Amino acid sequence: MRSHVTLRRILVIVALTACWCGLWRTISVANIFSGLILSTAIVTSGVGTEGRGGVRLVPLMKLVWIVFVDLVTSTVDVAVEILTPTDRTEEAIIAVKVPDDCRNHLLLLSVAITLTPGTAVVDADPATGTLYLHVLHIDQREAIVDHVQELARLSCEALPVPSSGVHQ
Repeated sequence: MRSHVTLRRILVIVALTACWCGLWRTISVANIFSGLILSTAIVTSGVGTEGRGGVRLVPLMKLVWIVFVDLVTSTVDVAVEILTPTDRTEEAIIAVKVPDDCRNHLLLLSVAITLTPGTAVVDADPATGTLYLHVLHIDQREAIVDHVQELARLSCEALPVPSSGVHQ
């Protein structure tokens, strides 16, 4: 058990406290206080990830911005696709392998990709670092693969974790 305070641990405590208040559907002194106690207990108990690594704010903000832009543009694209009488979709499942050092971020990548309309992660293989995506336009495969690689790169830059040798 590590006793030192890191920015990553503080962010986890804040996020867990926010989730706690969200579950109670109210922000009150009692909910914030009990959420802080509960989340601090969880973080210090060793439940979950080791809490090692850091948080780099600039790459994190870039990642959040890209996901936000993806959300807006893909929502418009899907709306246009729905409203046009001609069906131009050519749906497919594609496999995208992420770099080995990004395997610790598969959940983050899955959420970021699935959050945007028109693309969904249907499976993930942590052993190989492969995400299987359902896409609406197979002709955009190369651009989608490049975009997922960019998201993976930014997630690794934003939330670096020390190499543990687990996936190597």
